[in-house]
Amino acid sequence: MVSNKSKSVLAIAPGGAGGPETATHQQLTRLQHAQERAQDYVEVVADLIASRGEARATDLARSLGVTHVTVIRTVQRLQREGLVTTQPYRSIFLTEAGRKLAGKARARHEKVVAFLEALGVSSRTARADAEGIEHHVSDETLSVMERYLGGESRGRAPKKSPGIAKRSSP
Repeated sequence: MVSNKSKSVLAIAPGGAGGPETATHQQLTRLQHAQERAQDYVEVVADLIASRGEARATDLARSLGVTHVTVIRTVQRLQREGLVTTQPYRSIFLTEAGRKLAGKARARHEKVVAFLEALGVSSRTARADAEGIEHHVSDETLSVMERYLGGESRGRAPKKSPGIAKRSSP
């Protein structure tokens, strides 16, 4: 999830070595890192609810490879942000905002995976790499990935870029 503030930061941080652009880029990266955890948690909560009918803290801890205490603290933060609700000794539930964020995070993840696979990256590696890329890829880059994939999601083969095809040839 990229806020309006971070979108404006993106617009003025074209890249480069040193200076204000680098500082702005670093601020954006820190913001994205802070949002990563929320995105990962709501995505896993949604997956657990879909597969098991509920999302418990112990299941989250196991799925994310973190401690139960870390889950409890993060879920409390997600509650304050209006993304989840909980009741003592009950499952964790997504709010409407949490469901929207989970759907958006899942869609970004799947687009990045599809793009990497279209480039020839193995499915296993594409899924692992997408875990980091999905949180940091700009809307502009994601849009280009979608255009590159073309109608793949509608059952057609992805559009191949001649430059990419040349690079992958021996």
